[in-house]
Amino acid sequence: MRSVARWALAALLLAAGASHLTWGRRGYRIVVPDWAADLLRTDKDTIVVASGVVELMLGGALVALPAEQRRVGWVVAAFFVAVFPGNVHQWRTRRPAPMLRTDRARFIRLLLQPPLVAWALWSTAGRADSGR
Repeated sequence: MRSVARWALAALLLAAGASHLTWGRRGYRIVVPDWAADLLRTDKDTIVVASGVVELMLGGALVALPAEQRRVGWVVAAFFVAVFPGNVHQWRTRRPAPMLRTDRARFIRLLLQPPLVAWALWSTAGRADSGR
């Protein structure tokens, strides 16, 4: 069951990463708070592209690095925590982005963040340094 959940999470991350680099790229800039661009001393588009690349890398790592899945799971969970301020910003400013055009959709997206963190940790907990 964990293996199926891990593969599903990888698919979600790969799809999200691809959308950040293609059809959703422009729309996702809305999610990036001004303070994040200021803090990172870059523009919002760069943050969207970077997050897409990270999502692709994490999705790939979940599949390609089974011996490291526990560590990768923690990194995925940390990533989900790191992008949460952008989701809050989008909900508070009521700005639409791809697949998040209503206040209800944006609020549900906020509620999904903790289960995503739990999903990342649970689905990768199978290889707990069993060979050491």
